[in-house]
Amino acid sequence: MGNEILTIIGFSIIFLATTLGSSFVFFLKKNISKNLNSLLLSISGGIMFAASIWSLLLPSIEGSANYGNLKFIPVSVGFLAGGLFLVILDKLILFFNKNNNKKEFFLTKPFKMFIAITIHNIPEGLAVGLAFGGAYLIGSTEAFINALGLAIGIAIQNLPEGAAVSMPLKSVTESKSKSFFMGLLSGLVEPISAVIGLLISAHLLNAQPWFLSFAAGAMIFVVVEEIIPDINIKKRPYIGTWGFIAGFIIMMILDITL
Repeated sequence: MGNEILTIIGFSIIFLATTLGSSFVFFLKKNISKNLNSLLLSISGGIMFAASIWSLLLPSIEGSANYGNLKFIPVSVGFLAGGLFLVILDKLILFFNKNNNKKEFFLTKPFKMFIAITIHNIPEGLAVGLAFGGAYLIGSTEAFINALGLAIGIAIQNLPEGAAVSMPLKSVTESKSKSFFMGLLSGLVEPISAVIGLLISAHLLNAQPWFLSFAAGAMIFVVVEEIIPDINIKKRPYIGTWGFIAGFIIMMILDITL
């Protein structure tokens, strides 16, 4: 199998996995109960929180090693910038909708999850592109196999992330097709970012820790501000708690294993 074919496969599977995960929304019942919606939201929050730590923050710390004693700067500054980005986004959306008294779709928690996971997918795509860019520089088949292994690992992680976007959106859009399409869109940035990473792999490597921590900051901001306050319901308060733990464990196992 040629190196170009391996590259195409690597770039494709990270998108197809998100699309497959998003398709899980079609297996939901037509009307979602409040308990099930709370469970799905909490599982999504656990997935996002674990992905922020293992997929983003820890690699950001490792990639900042060349900063020496100042390696906390890219992680801290990028993390803070990710949270501030969503605050600014909130303000902009409120500004453009200030004359509308209805609760806009763009102000809902599932939409903010869509934004956060989409942002999170950008550095993942860049990581795949950088891996294949490095493989082209090395030129060995082993390097391409290793890059493909990274893409497969990210693809497997994208399965629950695609579901984490589309399922909570079902209660807002009231359409499985629309929810699926938005889940698909959240994953579309990955192959695009991968192509960009491949083209500028020689220049982007040092910026990777900043991108990773930025995405982590955005993800955790959404989890803490938007999801955690709503996952506990009065009648069955443990649904949200155990759902969050289950989502965290699922993503943690995937990240540690892969």
